[in-house]
Amino acid sequence: MNRYLLTALLLWGTCSLPAQHIHTLQSCLETGLERNYSVRIVRNEQRITDNDVTLANAGYLPTVELTAGYGGDLTSARTNARAGERLSENGTLNHSANLGAELNWTLFDGFRVQTNYARLKELQQMGELATRITLEDFMASLIAEYYNFIQQEIRLKNFRYAVSLSKERLRIVEARYQIGNFSRLDLQQARVDFNADSSKYMNQQELVIASRIRLNELMANPNVNEKFRAGDSVIRVNDRLEWHTLEEGMLRTNASLLMAERDKTLAELDLKTIRARNYPYMNLNAGYAYSWNRYGSGANRTRQNFGPSAGIRLGFTLFDGNRRREQQNARIRIENADLERMQLEQSLRADLANFWQAYLNNKEVLYLEKENLAAAKENHEIAMERYLLGDLSGIEMREAQKSLLDAEERILTAQYNTKLCEISLQQISGNILSYLER
Repeated sequence: MNRYLLTALLLWGTCSLPAQHIHTLQSCLETGLERNYSVRIVRNEQRITDNDVTLANAGYLPTVELTAGYGGDLTSARTNARAGERLSENGTLNHSANLGAELNWTLFDGFRVQTNYARLKELQQMGELATRITLEDFMASLIAEYYNFIQQEIRLKNFRYAVSLSKERLRIVEARYQIGNFSRLDLQQARVDFNADSSKYMNQQELVIASRIRLNELMANPNVNEKFRAGDSVIRVNDRLEWHTLEEGMLRTNASLLMAERDKTLAELDLKTIRARNYPYMNLNAGYAYSWNRYGSGANRTRQNFGPSAGIRLGFTLFDGNRRREQQNARIRIENADLERMQLEQSLRADLANFWQAYLNNKEVLYLEKENLAAAKENHEIAMERYLLGDLSGIEMREAQKSLLDAEERILTAQYNTKLCEISLQQISGNILSYLER
Protein backbone atom coordinates (compact mmCIF):
# COMPACT_ATOMS: atom_id res chain seq x y z
CA MET A 1 0.00 0.00 0.00
CA ASN A 2 1.25 3.47 -0.85
CA ARG A 3 2.09 5.08 2.46
CA TYR A 4 1.24 8.54 1.19
CA LEU A 5 -2.26 7.38 0.27
CA LEU A 6 -2.66 5.84 3.72
CA THR A 7 -1.50 9.04 5.36
CA ALA A 8 -4.12 10.97 3.39
CA LEU A 9 -6.80 8.53 4.54
CA LEU A 10 -5.73 8.93 8.15
CA LEU A 11 -5.84 12.70 7.93
CA TRP A 12 -9.23 12.65 6.16
CA GLY A 13 -10.73 10.35 8.81
CA THR A 14 -9.36 12.48 11.63
CA CYS A 15 -10.64 15.74 10.13
CA SER A 16 -14.09 14.36 9.35
CA LEU A 17 -14.84 13.08 12.85
CA PRO A 18 -15.88 16.40 14.48
CA ALA A 19 -18.66 16.89 11.91
CA GLN A 20 -20.32 13.61 12.93
CA HIS A 21 -23.23 13.37 15.32
CA ILE A 22 -22.34 12.32 18.88
CA HIS A 23 -24.28 9.52 20.61
CA THR A 24 -23.86 8.97 24.34
CA LEU A 25 -24.94 5.74 26.00
CA GLN A 26 -28.03 7.45 27.39
CA SER A 27 -29.05 8.87 24.01
CA CYS A 28 -28.60 5.44 22.39
CA LEU A 29 -30.76 3.83 25.07
CA GLU A 30 -33.45 6.50 24.88
CA THR A 31 -33.61 6.31 21.09
CA GLY A 32 -33.61 2.53 21.08
CA LEU A 33 -36.31 2.21 23.74
CA GLU A 34 -38.47 4.59 21.76
CA ARG A 35 -37.96 3.21 18.25
CA ASN A 36 -36.73 -0.40 18.41
CA TYR A 37 -39.27 -2.70 16.75
CA SER A 38 -39.03 -5.55 19.26
CA VAL A 39 -39.63 -3.12 22.11
CA ARG A 40 -42.61 -1.56 20.35
CA ILE A 41 -44.12 -4.98 19.63
CA VAL A 42 -43.88 -6.17 23.22
CA ARG A 43 -45.38 -2.89 24.44
CA ASN A 44 -48.33 -3.44 22.11
CA GLU A 45 -48.70 -6.95 23.52
CA GLN A 46 -48.83 -5.42 26.99
CA ARG A 47 -51.56 -3.06 25.85
CA ILE A 48 -53.60 -6.09 24.81
CA THR A 49 -53.31 -7.66 28.27
CA ASP A 50 -54.23 -4.30 29.81
CA ASN A 51 -57.33 -4.08 27.64
CA ASP A 52 -58.37 -7.61 28.65
CA VAL A 53 -58.76 -6.70 32.33
CA THR A 54 -62.47 -5.83 32.34
CA LEU A 55 -65.48 -7.00 34.34
CA ALA A 56 -67.20 -8.08 31.15
CA ASN A 57 -64.27 -10.27 30.07
CA ALA A 58 -64.30 -11.94 33.49
CA GLY A 59 -68.03 -12.65 33.29
CA TYR A 60 -69.32 -10.19 35.88
CA LEU A 61 -71.72 -8.41 33.55
CA PRO A 62 -74.90 -9.77 31.95
CA THR A 63 -75.47 -10.33 28.26
CA VAL A 64 -78.35 -8.70 26.43
CA GLU A 65 -79.60 -10.00 23.10
CA LEU A 66 -82.11 -8.50 20.69
CA THR A 67 -83.80 -10.91 18.27
CA ALA A 68 -86.28 -10.49 15.44
CA GLY A 69 -87.78 -12.86 12.93
CA TYR A 70 -90.36 -13.24 10.22
CA GLY A 71 -91.73 -16.36 8.58
CA GLY A 72 -94.59 -17.78 6.58
CA ASP A 73 -95.96 -21.16 5.54
CA LEU A 74 -98.18 -22.27 2.71
CA THR A 75 -100.33 -25.28 3.64
CA SER A 76 -103.10 -27.43 2.23
CA ALA A 77 -105.36 -29.53 4.46
CA ARG A 78 -108.07 -32.19 3.99
CA THR A 79 -110.33 -33.15 6.91
CA ASN A 80 -112.77 -36.11 7.08
CA ALA A 81 -115.42 -35.50 9.70
CA ARG A 82 -117.11 -38.39 11.58
CA ALA A 83 -120.43 -37.43 10.04
CA GLY A 84 -118.94 -38.14 6.64
CA GLU A 85 -118.38 -34.53 5.70
CA ARG A 86 -115.15 -33.70 3.94
CA LEU A 87 -113.41 -30.35 4.26
CA SER A 88 -110.60 -29.23 1.99
CA GLU A 89 -108.34 -26.13 2.21
CA ASN A 90 -105.75 -25.45 -0.47
CA GLY A 91 -102.99 -22.82 -0.50
CA THR A 92 -103.55 -21.39 2.95
CA LEU A 93 -100.85 -18.77 3.73
CA ASN A 94 -99.96 -18.08 7.37
CA HIS A 95 -97.63 -15.26 8.49
CA SER A 96 -95.69 -14.85 11.72
CA ALA A 97 -93.31 -12.19 13.11
CA ASN A 98 -91.53 -11.81 16.43
CA LEU A 99 -89.36 -9.28 18.21
CA GLY A 100 -87.77 -9.64 21.62
CA ALA A 101 -84.99 -8.67 24.03
CA GLU A 102 -83.40 -11.12 26.48
CA LEU A 103 -81.05 -10.63 29.42
CA ASN A 104 -78.94 -13.47 30.87
CA TRP A 105 -76.86 -12.96 33.98
CA THR A 106 -74.81 -15.44 36.00
CA LEU A 107 -75.44 -14.41 39.59
CA PHE A 108 -73.24 -17.11 41.11
CA ASP A 109 -70.96 -19.71 39.55
CA GLY A 110 -68.93 -21.06 42.41
CA PHE A 111 -66.61 -18.02 42.51
CA ARG A 112 -65.52 -18.79 38.92
CA VAL A 113 -66.14 -15.20 37.83
CA GLN A 114 -64.02 -13.78 40.66
CA THR A 115 -61.28 -16.26 39.79
CA ASN A 116 -61.42 -15.25 36.12
CA TYR A 117 -60.98 -11.59 37.05
CA ALA A 118 -58.02 -12.42 39.31
CA ARG A 119 -56.53 -14.43 36.45
CA LEU A 120 -56.87 -11.51 34.04
CA LYS A 121 -55.06 -9.24 36.51
CA GLU A 122 -52.28 -11.81 36.87
CA LEU A 123 -51.96 -11.99 33.08
CA GLN A 124 -51.75 -8.20 33.02
CA GLN A 125 -48.88 -8.24 35.50
CA MET A 126 -47.19 -11.02 33.53
CA GLY A 127 -47.52 -8.83 30.44
CA GLU A 128 -45.73 -6.06 32.30
CA LEU A 129 -42.99 -8.49 33.34
CA ALA A 130 -42.65 -9.79 29.78
CA THR A 131 -42.23 -6.20 28.62
CA ARG A 132 -39.62 -5.60 31.30
CA ILE A 133 -37.69 -8.74 30.35
CA THR A 134 -37.62 -7.66 26.71
CA LEU A 135 -36.52 -4.16 27.68
CA GLU A 136 -33.75 -5.48 29.91
CA ASP A 137 -32.49 -7.89 27.25
CA PHE A 138 -32.55 -5.11 24.68
CA MET A 139 -30.72 -2.70 26.98
CA ALA A 140 -28.05 -5.27 27.81
CA SER A 141 -27.48 -5.93 24.10
CA LEU A 142 -27.33 -2.25 23.22
CA ILE A 143 -25.01 -1.37 26.12
CA ALA A 144 -22.67 -4.23 25.20
CA GLU A 145 -22.64 -3.12 21.56
CA TYR A 146 -22.08 0.51 22.52
CA TYR A 147 -18.96 -0.41 24.46
CA ASN A 148 -17.91 -2.78 21.70
CA PHE A 149 -18.09 0.20 19.35
CA ILE A 150 -15.85 2.16 21.73
CA GLN A 151 -13.50 -0.83 21.94
CA GLN A 152 -13.25 -1.06 18.16
CA GLU A 153 -12.63 2.68 17.86
CA ILE A 154 -9.87 2.56 20.49
CA ARG A 155 -8.35 -0.40 18.69
CA LEU A 156 -8.51 1.59 15.45
CA LYS A 157 -6.61 4.45 17.15
CA ASN A 158 -4.01 1.96 18.39
CA PHE A 159 -3.56 0.60 14.88
CA ARG A 160 -3.35 4.15 13.53
CA TYR A 161 -0.59 4.82 16.07
CA ALA A 162 1.15 1.61 15.01
CA VAL A 163 1.03 2.73 11.39
CA SER A 164 2.55 6.09 12.34
CA LEU A 165 5.35 4.33 14.23
CA SER A 166 6.03 2.01 11.31
CA LYS A 167 5.94 4.96 8.91
CA GLU A 168 8.49 6.84 10.99
CA ARG A 169 10.70 3.77 11.20
CA LEU A 170 10.47 3.32 7.43
CA ARG A 171 11.44 6.95 6.93
CA ILE A 172 14.49 6.53 9.15
CA VAL A 173 15.56 3.33 7.42
CA GLU A 174 15.15 4.87 3.95
CA ALA A 175 17.24 7.86 4.97
CA ARG A 176 20.02 5.71 6.41
CA TYR A 177 19.84 3.28 3.50
CA GLN A 178 20.62 6.18 1.18
CA ILE A 179 23.82 6.91 3.05
CA GLY A 180 24.72 3.25 3.48
CA ASN A 181 24.12 2.81 7.21
CA PHE A 182 21.37 0.21 6.72
CA SER A 183 21.17 -2.73 4.35
CA ARG A 184 18.46 -3.41 1.80
CA LEU A 185 17.24 -6.21 4.10
CA ASP A 186 16.55 -3.63 6.83
CA LEU A 187 14.68 -1.49 4.31
CA GLN A 188 12.56 -4.38 3.07
CA GLN A 189 11.74 -5.51 6.60
CA ALA A 190 10.65 -2.00 7.59
CA ARG A 191 8.47 -1.81 4.47
CA VAL A 192 6.90 -5.23 5.23
CA ASP A 193 6.11 -4.16 8.80
CA PHE A 194 4.60 -0.90 7.60
CA ASN A 195 2.38 -2.69 5.08
CA ALA A 196 1.31 -5.25 7.69
CA ASP A 197 0.30 -2.51 10.14
CA SER A 198 -1.50 -0.66 7.35
CA SER A 199 -3.46 -3.80 6.48
CA LYS A 200 -4.49 -4.28 10.12
CA TYR A 201 -5.64 -0.68 10.23
CA MET A 202 -7.80 -1.07 7.13
CA ASN A 203 -9.34 -4.30 8.43
CA GLN A 204 -10.09 -2.65 11.76
CA GLN A 205 -12.00 0.09 9.96
CA GLU A 206 -14.37 -2.61 8.71
CA LEU A 207 -15.02 -3.81 12.29
CA VAL A 208 -15.75 -0.25 13.42
CA ILE A 209 -18.27 0.18 10.61
CA ALA A 210 -19.92 -3.18 11.39
CA SER A 211 -20.37 -2.20 15.05
CA ARG A 212 -21.78 1.19 14.07
CA ILE A 213 -24.28 -0.47 11.72
CA ARG A 214 -25.34 -2.83 14.51
CA LEU A 215 -25.96 0.14 16.83
CA ASN A 216 -28.04 1.87 14.17
CA GLU A 217 -30.02 -1.33 13.73
CA LEU A 218 -30.70 -1.62 17.45
CA MET A 219 -31.83 2.02 17.52
CA ALA A 220 -34.10 1.33 14.50
CA ASN A 221 -32.35 4.05 12.53
CA PRO A 222 -33.71 3.99 8.95
CA ASN A 223 -30.21 4.84 7.73
CA VAL A 224 -28.15 1.98 9.14
CA ASN A 225 -25.01 3.50 7.58
CA GLU A 226 -25.39 6.83 9.40
CA LYS A 227 -22.08 7.92 10.86
CA PHE A 228 -21.77 9.08 14.44
CA ARG A 229 -19.23 9.27 17.22
CA ALA A 230 -19.48 7.69 20.66
CA GLY A 231 -19.84 10.13 23.51
CA ASP A 232 -17.24 8.16 25.49
CA SER A 233 -13.64 7.70 24.48
CA VAL A 234 -12.77 5.08 27.11
CA ILE A 235 -14.51 2.08 28.66
CA ARG A 236 -15.28 3.06 32.23
CA VAL A 237 -15.76 0.09 34.53
CA ASN A 238 -17.86 0.20 37.68
CA ASP A 239 -15.52 -1.39 40.23
CA ARG A 240 -17.84 -0.77 43.21
CA LEU A 241 -20.29 -3.62 42.76
CA GLU A 242 -20.99 -5.62 45.92
CA TRP A 243 -21.98 -9.27 46.08
CA HIS A 244 -24.65 -8.97 48.77
CA THR A 245 -26.35 -6.06 47.01
CA LEU A 246 -26.42 -7.98 43.74
CA GLU A 247 -27.76 -11.16 45.37
CA GLU A 248 -30.44 -9.29 47.29
CA GLY A 249 -31.51 -7.44 44.14
CA MET A 250 -31.71 -10.71 42.20
CA LEU A 251 -34.00 -12.35 44.76
CA ARG A 252 -36.18 -9.26 45.09
CA THR A 253 -36.47 -7.74 41.64
CA ASN A 254 -35.25 -10.20 38.97
CA ALA A 255 -37.98 -10.16 36.31
CA SER A 256 -37.64 -13.84 35.41
CA LEU A 257 -38.07 -14.86 39.05
CA LEU A 258 -41.11 -12.62 39.39
CA MET A 259 -42.52 -14.19 36.23
CA ALA A 260 -42.02 -17.66 37.71
CA GLU A 261 -43.95 -16.60 40.81
CA ARG A 262 -46.80 -15.42 38.57
CA ASP A 263 -46.80 -18.79 36.84
CA LYS A 264 -47.39 -20.45 40.21
CA THR A 265 -50.20 -18.01 41.01
CA LEU A 266 -51.87 -18.83 37.68
CA ALA A 267 -51.65 -22.54 38.46
CA GLU A 268 -53.33 -21.90 41.82
CA LEU A 269 -56.09 -19.94 40.09
CA ASP A 270 -56.62 -22.83 37.67
CA LEU A 271 -57.23 -25.08 40.68
CA LYS A 272 -59.76 -22.58 42.04
CA THR A 273 -61.56 -22.59 38.69
CA ILE A 274 -61.91 -26.36 38.82
CA ARG A 275 -63.08 -26.25 42.43
CA ALA A 276 -65.79 -23.78 41.43
CA ARG A 277 -67.65 -26.75 39.96
CA ASN A 278 -68.14 -28.06 43.50
CA TYR A 279 -70.58 -25.20 44.17
CA PRO A 280 -74.09 -24.62 42.84
CA TYR A 281 -74.75 -22.06 40.15
CA MET A 282 -77.52 -19.52 39.72
CA ASN A 283 -78.56 -17.78 36.50
CA LEU A 284 -81.04 -14.97 36.00
CA ASN A 285 -82.86 -14.44 32.72
CA ALA A 286 -85.37 -11.77 31.82
CA GLY A 287 -86.84 -10.51 28.61
CA TYR A 288 -89.61 -8.85 26.71
CA ALA A 289 -91.17 -10.40 23.60
CA TYR A 290 -93.67 -9.44 20.97
CA SER A 291 -95.15 -11.81 18.38
CA TRP A 292 -97.66 -11.35 15.58
CA ASN A 293 -99.44 -14.05 13.61
CA ARG A 294 -101.78 -13.78 10.61
CA TYR A 295 -103.78 -16.87 9.71
CA GLY A 296 -105.01 -17.68 6.27
CA SER A 297 -107.95 -19.70 7.56
CA GLY A 298 -109.75 -20.44 10.77
CA ALA A 299 -111.79 -18.42 13.19
CA ASN A 300 -108.96 -16.01 14.02
CA ARG A 301 -107.50 -13.76 11.37
CA THR A 302 -104.59 -12.27 13.41
CA ARG A 303 -103.13 -12.70 16.88
CA GLN A 304 -100.62 -10.60 18.87
CA ASN A 305 -98.75 -11.65 21.99
CA PHE A 306 -96.47 -9.33 24.00
CA GLY A 307 -95.16 -8.97 27.51
CA PRO A 308 -92.19 -9.46 29.84
CA SER A 309 -90.77 -12.71 31.18
CA ALA A 310 -88.32 -13.51 33.97
CA GLY A 311 -86.84 -16.51 35.69
CA ILE A 312 -84.09 -17.82 37.93
CA ARG A 313 -82.31 -21.09 37.38
CA LEU A 314 -80.49 -22.86 40.22
CA GLY A 315 -78.39 -25.93 39.49
CA PHE A 316 -75.68 -28.17 40.88
CA THR A 317 -73.45 -30.59 39.02
CA LEU A 318 -73.53 -33.81 41.00
CA PHE A 319 -71.07 -35.77 38.86
CA ASP A 320 -69.11 -35.14 35.67
CA GLY A 321 -66.46 -37.87 35.85
CA ASN A 322 -63.43 -35.55 35.44
CA ARG A 323 -63.45 -33.24 38.43
CA ARG A 324 -61.23 -35.30 40.73
CA ARG A 325 -58.67 -36.01 38.00
CA GLU A 326 -58.49 -32.36 36.96
CA GLN A 327 -57.99 -31.23 40.55
CA GLN A 328 -55.15 -33.72 41.02
CA ASN A 329 -53.46 -32.51 37.83
CA ALA A 330 -53.91 -28.88 38.90
CA ARG A 331 -52.16 -29.59 42.22
CA ILE A 332 -49.30 -31.25 40.34
CA ARG A 333 -48.99 -28.18 38.09
CA ILE A 334 -48.75 -25.98 41.19
CA GLU A 335 -45.97 -28.18 42.53
CA ASN A 336 -44.17 -28.07 39.18
CA ALA A 337 -44.48 -24.28 39.03
CA ASP A 338 -42.91 -24.08 42.48
CA LEU A 339 -40.11 -26.47 41.44
CA GLU A 340 -39.49 -24.49 38.24
CA ARG A 341 -39.15 -21.31 40.26
CA MET A 342 -36.66 -22.98 42.60
CA GLN A 343 -34.75 -24.33 39.60
CA LEU A 344 -34.65 -20.88 38.02
CA GLU A 345 -33.45 -19.31 41.26
CA GLN A 346 -30.67 -21.87 41.52
CA SER A 347 -29.68 -21.23 37.90
CA LEU A 348 -29.62 -17.48 38.49
CA ARG A 349 -27.50 -17.96 41.61
CA ALA A 350 -25.02 -19.99 39.55
CA ASP A 351 -24.95 -17.36 36.78
CA LEU A 352 -24.49 -14.60 39.33
CA ALA A 353 -21.61 -16.47 40.99
CA ASN A 354 -19.91 -17.17 37.64
CA PHE A 355 -20.18 -13.59 36.43
CA TRP A 356 -19.06 -12.32 39.83
CA GLN A 357 -15.93 -14.47 39.74
CA ALA A 358 -15.21 -13.39 36.16
CA TYR A 359 -15.78 -9.78 37.21
CA LEU A 360 -13.26 -10.07 40.06
CA ASN A 361 -10.71 -11.86 37.90
CA ASN A 362 -10.97 -9.32 35.08
CA LYS A 363 -10.57 -6.47 37.56
CA GLU A 364 -7.32 -8.06 38.75
CA VAL A 365 -6.19 -8.60 35.16
CA LEU A 366 -7.03 -4.97 34.39
CA TYR A 367 -4.91 -3.80 37.32
CA LEU A 368 -1.94 -5.91 36.18
CA GLU A 369 -2.28 -4.84 32.56
CA LYS A 370 -2.18 -1.18 33.57
CA GLU A 371 1.22 -1.84 35.13
CA ASN A 372 2.31 -3.77 32.04
CA LEU A 373 1.22 -0.93 29.77
CA ALA A 374 3.24 1.61 31.74
CA ALA A 375 6.30 -0.64 31.51
CA ALA A 376 5.74 -1.27 27.78
CA LYS A 377 5.54 2.48 27.08
CA GLU A 378 8.75 3.14 28.94
CA ASN A 379 10.44 0.23 27.18
CA HIS A 380 9.32 1.55 23.79
CA GLU A 381 10.64 5.04 24.51
CA ILE A 382 14.04 3.62 25.49
CA ALA A 383 14.08 1.40 22.42
CA MET A 384 13.26 4.35 20.15
CA GLU A 385 16.11 6.39 21.59
CA ARG A 386 18.59 3.53 21.06
CA TYR A 387 17.19 2.91 17.59
CA LEU A 388 17.73 6.54 16.60
CA LEU A 389 21.29 6.29 17.87
CA GLY A 390 21.84 3.12 15.88
CA ASP A 391 22.36 0.93 18.96
CA LEU A 392 19.24 -1.20 18.32
CA SER A 393 18.38 -3.37 15.33
CA GLY A 394 15.15 -3.07 13.36
CA ILE A 395 13.95 -6.46 14.62
CA GLU A 396 14.47 -5.43 18.24
CA MET A 397 12.72 -2.12 17.60
CA ARG A 398 9.81 -3.97 16.03
CA GLU A 399 9.64 -6.26 19.06
CA ALA A 400 9.44 -3.26 21.41
CA GLN A 401 6.69 -1.77 19.26
CA LYS A 402 4.79 -5.06 19.24
CA SER A 403 5.08 -5.36 23.02
CA LEU A 404 3.51 -1.91 23.39
CA LEU A 405 0.65 -2.72 21.01
CA ASP A 406 0.05 -6.08 22.69
CA ALA A 407 -0.11 -4.39 26.09
CA GLU A 408 -2.64 -1.87 24.77
CA GLU A 409 -4.70 -4.70 23.25
CA ARG A 410 -4.68 -6.74 26.47
CA ILE A 411 -5.78 -3.82 28.62
CA LEU A 412 -8.53 -2.96 26.13
CA THR A 413 -9.75 -6.57 26.13
CA ALA A 414 -9.67 -6.67 29.94
CA GLN A 415 -11.69 -3.45 30.14
CA TYR A 416 -14.34 -4.73 27.73
CA ASN A 417 -14.58 -8.15 29.40
CA THR A 418 -14.97 -6.52 32.80
CA LYS A 419 -17.68 -4.27 31.38
CA LEU A 420 -19.55 -7.27 29.95
CA CYS A 421 -19.45 -8.96 33.37
CA GLU A 422 -20.70 -5.74 34.97
CA ILE A 423 -23.61 -5.54 32.51
CA SER A 424 -24.57 -9.18 33.13
CA LEU A 425 -24.42 -8.72 36.92
CA GLN A 426 -26.62 -5.63 36.73
CA GLN A 427 -29.13 -7.44 34.53
CA ILE A 428 -29.36 -10.51 36.78
CA SER A 429 -29.80 -8.29 39.85
CA GLY A 430 -32.62 -6.39 38.11
CA ASN A 431 -30.66 -3.14 38.08
CA ILE A 432 -29.97 -2.74 34.35
CA LEU A 433 -32.22 0.33 34.20
CA SER A 434 -29.62 2.21 36.26
CA TYR A 435 -27.66 2.83 33.03
CA LEU A 436 -30.39 5.25 32.00
CA GLU A 437 -29.74 7.37 35.08
CA ARG A 438 -26.05 8.03 34.53
